[in-house]
Amino acid sequence: MTAGEVEARVAALSDDDAAARLEALTTEVAHHARRYHTLDAPEIADHVYDAMFHELQLLEARLPHLRRADSPTSRVGGAPIEGLVAFHHVVPMLSLANANSIEDVRDFDERVRKGLSTDERVTYVVEAKLDGLAAELVYEDGRLVGAGTRGDGEVGEDVLHTVRTIRNVPHELAPGHPPGRFSVRGEILFPLKGFEQMNADRVARGERPFENPRNSAAGTIRQLDPAVAAARPLHFFAHSRGEGATEIVGHAALLDAMTRWGLPVAGGHAVCLGADEVLAAIDGLGAARNTLAFEIDGAVIKVDARDDQQRLGFVTRSPRWAIAYKYPPAQVVTRLLEVGVQVGRTGVLTPVAHLAPVRVGGVTVSRATLHNWDLLAGLGLAAGDDVTVERAGDVIPRVVGRAGEAKGGPPPSPPTACPDCGTELVREADKVALRCPNRLACRSQLRGAALHFAGRGGMDIEGLGDQLVGALVESGHLRGVADIYRLTVDVLAGLDRMGPKRAANLLAAVEASKARPIHRALAALGLPDVGEATARALVRRFRSIDALLGASSTDFLSVDGIAEKTAERIAAALADPAILAVIADLRASGVLFPEAEAPAGEGALTGATVVLTGTLPSWSRAEATAALLAAGAKVAGSVSAKTTFVVAGDEAGSKRERAVSLGVPVIDEAELRRRLGVR
Repeated sequence: MTAGEVEARVAALSDDDAAARLEALTTEVAHHARRYHTLDAPEIADHVYDAMFHELQLLEARLPHLRRADSPTSRVGGAPIEGLVAFHHVVPMLSLANANSIEDVRDFDERVRKGLSTDERVTYVVEAKLDGLAAELVYEDGRLVGAGTRGDGEVGEDVLHTVRTIRNVPHELAPGHPPGRFSVRGEILFPLKGFEQMNADRVARGERPFENPRNSAAGTIRQLDPAVAAARPLHFFAHSRGEGATEIVGHAALLDAMTRWGLPVAGGHAVCLGADEVLAAIDGLGAARNTLAFEIDGAVIKVDARDDQQRLGFVTRSPRWAIAYKYPPAQVVTRLLEVGVQVGRTGVLTPVAHLAPVRVGGVTVSRATLHNWDLLAGLGLAAGDDVTVERAGDVIPRVVGRAGEAKGGPPPSPPTACPDCGTELVREADKVALRCPNRLACRSQLRGAALHFAGRGGMDIEGLGDQLVGALVESGHLRGVADIYRLTVDVLAGLDRMGPKRAANLLAAVEASKARPIHRALAALGLPDVGEATARALVRRFRSIDALLGASSTDFLSVDGIAEKTAERIAAALADPAILAVIADLRASGVLFPEAEAPAGEGALTGATVVLTGTLPSWSRAEATAALLAAGAKVAGSVSAKTTFVVAGDEAGSKRERAVSLGVPVIDEAELRRRLGVR
């Protein structure tokens, strides 16, 4: 049925018939959506479903007062909300202790058996540790009524508006679901194929690809506009309960029951008797991790029996009856096809390995960093060698070393001239990096500088991605970052894949960026050693761009966290005629560099020196740093006896250990929020 035929059919219905059809169609569309997105077993063709969905949208537009809150059409998004509010977990969402070795797993089993006062083997469930955003979904009498992030385990953020858009989240549970209130916990993530396709689509639109599936999922689910989340292929996988369903006495039985109720469960879990079977299941899951549809970073081991879980209880913020085994970084072997050269925005030349495509850590990899030419020489690699590639869930895979005997020739020699502009390279006495000094005329540097300037840590110009910047540089319309503010509809219209709507959106984003806070504009300039944290510290001290330009290296030493060499480099950069010309050009183009407000007084942590380590439950490193800086604290990169306290998240390592050895207090995110006075 065509769209026109659907519209004619709806128009011909009386109001009573339309109301009856809307009610029936809501249920029918929800059924087919579950068959397709959750069970992967569609019963009808895509075009038939599309026609039904369109008909439901038309009926709801005609009778908006009859539209159900859990309508399948809510998955395409609704009106943006004003801001995220608190979500309170009735049952705290705890984190898991980590196991990193066979010995750790056996020690865990020994503690469990000791806690249960038994010498018999204990039954466990081993399941994949999904690398996503932890969330809780709340159902009342089978209908989705709430959703929140984990936060500090007691209070998270209410994200029901975006969770409703996730295709495989049921708005209504299947028959047999628990009566009353039931909350399910799980992970929100991007399946790897969906993530790769989404990035390919972004690149085709000239936008910057997302770097990391987990971080991208976390950012998407916290969007205020649900339409943003609806356009991205998020999935939810359930793995445990919070409230309700207490009649189910085993964890494996709970997973089976949640599947019957229509909740998506990752599957592949194993019921194991004793530590030996647990270790075998861990090995089997680890061997399969590169073939899975989603990213995992370990295996979760849980005592199966609910009664035993209750007897074992909790310690601090972790259950005694569960533990997370963390796999080492994924490694594979592939062929090194070529050693290429990449020129960064600061002119540093980096050797890049071009590889025979291979899946590692669930992602297809064809490029990997070699860091610098000294490392390449030390590894002794050449084109034709088999190499080991590692990816630890981060952005860029790296080459660990040669796998087997050398097959290529001698390692390539470092270049002597820039491959872009031909300028002779320089190597500073105290640096390992080769650098192209032709900052103003090297197109690669300009491209990198423009991407940095427009990036999220800088002026945050949505839509100005790698492909578009490259096209503007190649066409000569971008000869400096200030040229971003000279773009016009006519200029953009001459570029591939640039329609009127996209051009208008981009120009609106460019215009909005002119009023970004001064610390954002300062960080966007890409000055040496000036990232977002240092930019904030400079702005707190000097407040205006003119005051910064008039400061000396001695003045910069008065800023917390800036040492002598850094102060000298910042002063030299701000006295560089080329930098001064860029700032003047930006101001002439309308960039405001608005003066920062005077401090309102001492913050809650004025004078404190804080170190962040590990992954916090609900704050990114940048968000936590910003909150600490706003409270007057200094954020340091290493722990010393002068450190006031360390904030430790998941996978905290040597910094936490050093803090303990020095007697420096170690706190978690919940305590940090308490000290900052935020929820």
